[in-house]
Amino acid sequence: MDQQKHTRSPTDFLSTVLGRQVLVKLNSGINYRGILACLDGYMNIALENTEEYVDGKLKNRYGDTFIRGNNVLYISAEKP
Repeated sequence: MDQQKHTRSPTDFLSTVLGRQVLVKLNSGINYRGILACLDGYMNIALENTEEYVDGKLKNRYGDTFIRGNNVLYISAEKP
C-alpha cells in the first residue's frame, strides 16, 4: 500500500507557528511560553506575553522577551 510522505522543513514549521503560542525550552532546562513574534536565522527569538517556568513552576511574567538562539534547545507549538 502506497502512503504519501509529508515532509516539512523546520522553516515550514516555524512559519506556521509565527504569531501563535509556543513553548521554548532552553539548554538550562528553563521553559518560556509566549506568542512567537519573530525569529531570525540564528534562532534568536522574540516572544510576547511571556511566562517563565522553572522546574515546571511559573516564576515570572514578561511583556516582551528576547531569547538568544544559542540557548534554545527546541521550540514546540502549543495547542490552540
